[in-house]
Amino acid sequence: MSFFKQVLILALLAGLGYGGYWAYTEHFAPQTAADAAGQRGSRPAPVEVAIARLQRLPEIVEAVGTTRALQSVEIVPEASGRIEEMRFNPGQQVEQGQVLVRLDDTIARADMVEARAQLTERERTVERAQQLRETNAVAAATLDQAEARLAEARAQFDRAEQRLAERTIRAPFDGVLGLAEVDIGARVNAGTVIAWLDDLSEVEIDFALPETFFSRVRVGQTVTATSAAFPGRAFTGQIDAVDSRIDPVGRSFRARARIPNPDNTLPAGMFMSLELTLSNPEVVTIPEEALVYQAAETYVFIVEDETARRVTVRTGPRRDGMVAILDGVPPETAVVVRGLHRVRDGGAVSVRSQDESASTASERDS
Repeated sequence: MSFFKQVLILALLAGLGYGGYWAYTEHFAPQTAADAAGQRGSRPAPVEVAIARLQRLPEIVEAVGTTRALQSVEIVPEASGRIEEMRFNPGQQVEQGQVLVRLDDTIARADMVEARAQLTERERTVERAQQLRETNAVAAATLDQAEARLAEARAQFDRAEQRLAERTIRAPFDGVLGLAEVDIGARVNAGTVIAWLDDLSEVEIDFALPETFFSRVRVGQTVTATSAAFPGRAFTGQIDAVDSRIDPVGRSFRARARIPNPDNTLPAGMFMSLELTLSNPEVVTIPEEALVYQAAETYVFIVEDETARRVTVRTGPRRDGMVAILDGVPPETAVVVRGLHRVRDGGAVSVRSQDESASTASERDS
């Protein structure tokens, strides 16, 4: 083949190649890109939704406090002496007036006998003086003097009787006794602590709350108390008193709750966590995971006719993974909870409810 023919064939092939490339770029490539973009834009985003429900969602404030006995006193003697008898055991339930401790009362009893004898003698002296005075055998001054000595004897008898009574220590009210601080035979002085007596039929808990709740806390509101010492158990009581002052430094106020404790389960001095129910309204609730935050705005995506729509909401109390929606979402509305990163306002979605997802997962696991 001649050189001219070879050059002609190469030129023809180059022209055919250029023509084919031009036809592809002008007619086929733009159409294919547009079709691909259209297909990507029309594909619905797979999402999971939950239905907004009306339910009661209590508004709860948390606080901490320490238990205190309804009544609590130190068992102390009013006189000095040696302990002769102790009639209680630590942790024992005692009744009002029950004898707890006896001190040595030998001298007090002797003083009592002496005072009684003197009182008897003075009473007889007054009787004789009254009889003699009726016959004018004695002067009125003599009778007056005898009556004065009788009053003195009665006062001495009362003092001796009180001193003897002080040798016996009784329970001032019903309660539970703590550990004994002294032993039998020990000599104690007036004011020496022998034991503690606590009335634990109810316990009081003082706690502090921020001043923003001052107008909403009232006597009679329900309080639930829990302790790490009793896992899984809750103790229910009521607000018994609210302080009339607010701490100007901490910006808080004190309240007092009273918790029934009939079986003496709660001791004095135990740390407790409290939950105070301020209100229990019926509100629209959705899962917290449906909320989307952007700057100062909070919004959700609701689904209508398989189309997502962005709605700004105002939230309220939260509890157990649910949040109250005060404005923006009516009841029985489908709200997107999963797949939010694929959703756009006005975009198509493929809906699957949480219940369906849970049942599918259960079938897959089984």
